[in-house]
Amino acid sequence: MGDSNTKIVEVSAAVLQRLDGTFLLAQRPSDKIWAGYWEFPGGKIEAGELAHDALVRELREELGIDVVTAYPWITRVFTYPHATVCLNFFRVTEWSGEMHPHEGQQFSWQRATEVNIAPVLPANAPVLRALELPVLYAISNAAELGGEEFMRRLQIALRNGLRLLQLREKNLPRAVLRALALRVVALAHANGAKVLLNGDVALAQEVGADGVQLTAAQLAACTERPAVDWCSASCHSAEELRLAEKLGCDFAVLSPVLPTQSHPGAAHLGWERFAAIAAGSSIPVYALGGLKHADMHTAWQHGAHGIALLRQAW
Repeated sequence: MGDSNTKIVEVSAAVLQRLDGTFLLAQRPSDKIWAGYWEFPGGKIEAGELAHDALVRELREELGIDVVTAYPWITRVFTYPHATVCLNFFRVTEWSGEMHPHEGQQFSWQRATEVNIAPVLPANAPVLRALELPVLYAISNAAELGGEEFMRRLQIALRNGLRLLQLREKNLPRAVLRALALRVVALAHANGAKVLLNGDVALAQEVGADGVQLTAAQLAACTERPAVDWCSASCHSAEELRLAEKLGCDFAVLSPVLPTQSHPGAAHLGWERFAAIAAGSSIPVYALGGLKHADMHTAWQHGAHGIALLRQAW
């Protein structure tokens, strides 16, 4: 077990999410360490207790609510002066009972992009950033649809709430891709959406994109995170996901989950293998490969942040 400085305290933490996209933060009581700081509700996992069971128990004790639906999400390890904690996060989307503070703490419903309370516990900064990510990540399909038809469909998707897009057009000449990227970025930004370019950091910076999606080959060769606001990586194994975490990527895409239209006979992960790889990831993971919009809940149940869609997005 080691001494008190090396022992890791296992904690279950809840991101209680309302339909309007807000989530709950609670202020630590005056009699606890880091008093007055804001955090996600939760508490220590007892010996022999499952993380999900600890979550249910803690939310009942702390908030007086019963968890109905909770999805495993990300796991963050953080070292405070007094202890190292392993925070097992769940997104709680449904609960019953009247919420009230059993420990006298203050509550506040917040949005990831506009948190207006302070101070927040230091361990939670990457968690708040991860909560900025929507659950759908669309991948462009201009090569198949044609440039103008793709732009038309993109406009509709943005109007319907799409907020995260990867421009992935590997067979376009660079000048054509640059022209398309400028149009896509302008339209996306006008609708409050983010655009990541696949594989080309220089072009992403040039056209004002929000970031880059690294290929698995680029990820393997990378020694430092690219100088972009948002960075994701394409992963196909636990080893690649660990590399993405180590590089400091904001999120990852893990594929292929199911057989795909482009590679129907190729090997795929399946949901159980996907869950095993994604379990314990410190960054959000999107499921990709052979999926439809209707697979979102299945993805959440297996630890995904959401799903990435190519043809089905359009």
